[in-house]
Formats: sequence, C-alpha cells, structure tokens
Amino acid sequence: MLNFQNIIEDIYHDIIKHKNYGEVASYIPELASVDSEKLGVCLTTVDGHVFHVGDWQDRFSIQSIVKVLMLSMAYSKLGGQLWQRVGVEPSGTAFNSLGTLEYDEGIPRNPFSNAGAIVVSDVLIDLYDDPRQAMIEMVRAVSGDPSISFDPRVAASEKAEGFRNVALANFIKSLGNINNPVDDVLNLYFDCCSMAVNCEQLAKVFLFFANHGHTTDGSLVLLNPSQTKRMNAIMLTCGFYDEAGDFAYKVGLPGKSGVGGGIVAVLPNHFSIAVWSPRLNEKGNSYRGLSFLERFTSETKLSIF
Repeated sequence: MLNFQNIIEDIYHDIIKHKNYGEVASYIPELASVDSEKLGVCLTTVDGHVFHVGDWQDRFSIQSIVKVLMLSMAYSKLGGQLWQRVGVEPSGTAFNSLGTLEYDEGIPRNPFSNAGAIVVSDVLIDLYDDPRQAMIEMVRAVSGDPSISFDPRVAASEKAEGFRNVALANFIKSLGNINNPVDDVLNLYFDCCSMAVNCEQLAKVFLFFANHGHTTDGSLVLLNPSQTKRMNAIMLTCGFYDEAGDFAYKVGLPGKSGVGGGIVAVLPNHFSIAVWSPRLNEKGNSYRGLSFLERFTSETKLSIF
C-alpha cells in the first residue's frame, strides 16, 4: 500500500525549494493581497483517510472551482435537458472569452467557462427559490463543515471589477439564453465564486465525484452514477480552460482549477486531492498546484490512464 503521507510530504518539500513562478490574480483586488508563497495539500480517500501537508488549513477563494458544484446542482434537477442551454465541448479559449458566443447563438461551449457558468447561474435561479442558500447548504452538508461560507469582501471586489463578466452576461442575454435579470444572475455567480474553503474542506466536498455521486457515509446522494461519470468527463476535458489537454496529458485526473490558486482532482473509487498555491501561470492555473499534481500521479502511478 502506498504511503500517501510520505509521498505528499516529499513532493511538497521538493517543490518549495524551487523558484515559484507566475502571478496572483491581481485583477480581483481582494486576491492581490494573498501570500503568494503559500502551498497546501490535502488528500481524502473514499474509505475515510485524510493526508495533508503545508498550508492545508488556510482558507482561500474557491473561484471557478465552484462551477462544478453549480453544474451538479443544475444537472441533478434537469438531467440531460441542461445541455440545451450549455454544451460539453472543450472551448480551446481563455476562461473569460466572448469569442465563440455569437457563432454558437449564445450557447456556451462548456459549463466551466465564465460564459457557461453564468448560464448555469441563470438556470439555478429558475430551479431554486434561494439558490445561494441551496449552494451553501449543499457544500456544508457534503463537507460535514457548517463553517463554510461566502466571503462578502471577495464578492464585492469581483462585482466592482467584473466588467468582462457583465459583458458576457449581457451578450448572452441579447442572444436569448438568459431568462432572469442580468444583475441577479451575476450577483449569484459572484457570490458563489467568493466561497472561502481550505484544502481539507475542498477535498471532502469533491469526494462524492470519486464515489459515484454519494457521500462516503451514504447519507447523501447528489448525483446518480451515470451523471457522476459525465461530470468527471467534463472536468477532465474542460476543467482547465485552454490548458485542459495539457492537464489530462500531465496529470491524468478529472479536476478543476480556480484563479484563487486552488486545484481539486479526483480518482474515481479512490480519492480526491486539493492543492492550493496562489501564483498562476499564463493560463490562469496554479503553477505549483500543477507541478505538485503532475509529480503526484507520476510517482504514485495513480491516474485514470
């Protein structure tokens, strides 16, 4: 049996010895002040073991990782009808691109682009009386941690500077794929992206993707096995924007990144692993997070391939 604790400690101590490249997401002012040298890791297994190293208890902004959870909430309610509003194809473009929307008649290529997540936000407003409360209750229930909450300072910071997302939402609205007022949709989107988590909480939240859609204690069923398979497929092909192919090639796990510096990945039937390091590469993904996960799957020989 692999000694996960020794493995993640060895990789961690090697990575922090080397130069840390990239920049923090300074275009969101509240994220600009984060200590850029932080690195935390937590791995949770489906049989209940937890392994961790570094700054694994420090909270950070979940940002685009929440798009997976938003999609799960919509998908669990609508099933395949959801794909009439948003596609499942890799976009090959930056996370905030407007480029293909007019050609695609307002249907975002996939739900993990900003455009896709904005459409999913609109869907959630139609499906839930209070989608914010539904989101935070789901995350708290899955993680077993009632302390998880939105960060109003980060949400306000994003709202103040989110001009491109405002453009995306209005463009999609003009093309007929947003039903609700644009301000309501964007406020939900920004609030969800502001959620503060640490690596342990994030790894536990995503463990149901490694367990056929169920929490490991069997108390909650969030998705059926078929839906879980498809969610993992979308994470693998679309979870890292225009670096998704590179992540699949180097790491080989379904996963999702966020500009807060977090990355979470899962190996179905085995574990979820969350890594946080704030400096981002030119694609908007954590430089050290990617390095850590590539080393981890190479050394353990654990991936879906």
